[in-house]
Amino acid sequence: MEIDGKTRTCGLIGNPVEHTQSPVIHNTLAQEMGINMTYVPFFVDGGQLEAAVKGAFGLNLLGMNVTVPYKNDVIAYLDDIDSLAEKIGAVNTLVRTDKGYKGYNTDITGLLRAMKSDGVSIKDEDVIILGAGGVGRAVTYMCAANGARSTYLLNRNATKAGAVAAEVNRGLGTDIVVPMALSDYRKLLTGLENRYVVIQCTSVGLAPATDNAVIEDSDFYHYVKYGYDLIYSPWETKFMGLVRANGGMAYNGLKMLLYQGIDAFELWNDCKVPDACAGRVYKKLCGKLGQE
Repeated sequence: MEIDGKTRTCGLIGNPVEHTQSPVIHNTLAQEMGINMTYVPFFVDGGQLEAAVKGAFGLNLLGMNVTVPYKNDVIAYLDDIDSLAEKIGAVNTLVRTDKGYKGYNTDITGLLRAMKSDGVSIKDEDVIILGAGGVGRAVTYMCAANGARSTYLLNRNATKAGAVAAEVNRGLGTDIVVPMALSDYRKLLTGLENRYVVIQCTSVGLAPATDNAVIEDSDFYHYVKYGYDLIYSPWETKFMGLVRANGGMAYNGLKMLLYQGIDAFELWNDCKVPDACAGRVYKKLCGKLGQE
């Protein structure tokens, strides 16, 4: 698509941004949908976040995505925030308003859409979440808010898991989020096999430590019905391999990446991306990752 004086710009702010696949998603969507928009990554060094957000508004940027390490810190520089993002405490999408940017969290809506596309629901399921960092916190909220029967939040630091669980339970007026030390996972291995949906929210399994999994014990994976690793490179993590080796269904995080991007694109352009278009973008992403 030709860039001209009417082209609107969106982008990604983070540190680092060199690895991002988001330009593939948004520039392909713009071309597919016939929307005059371009998308570029912006490296934002430490201490420059406020200047970056104000500068983007001053330059008339239509919207921004936000990645690590700024998903929490960016909230201080917003004009408004969506209620879901406020409850989660993290923002990954900025939408331009008259006075500034409004923050949204499309990571979580994107994960829900990804799971739905795979035929997986968390309603009335017992869920295990591995990791209580920023992503784990958001996923915990998502599960508790969307009908999970129980949600076990496992983290190496049990105190942190406890704090996140208490915050989510308090915010939703529930008690279904149960914090646990990661080392206590065997307490969950009772009853029928293949009973859990497990969502892997840590960085364990990323290069160069691709031979690692948060839980290495094969017995654990007998109890996994569906395993989601939010990592998408490598294509199959050790966590996913252990899930499949023990009879479960395993998925990586590429569809979450796709749908969080689609949700952001729809917010920026007030449009609806057809399923067929989403499928073509996903196929292009797979090709970029060597999965033709």
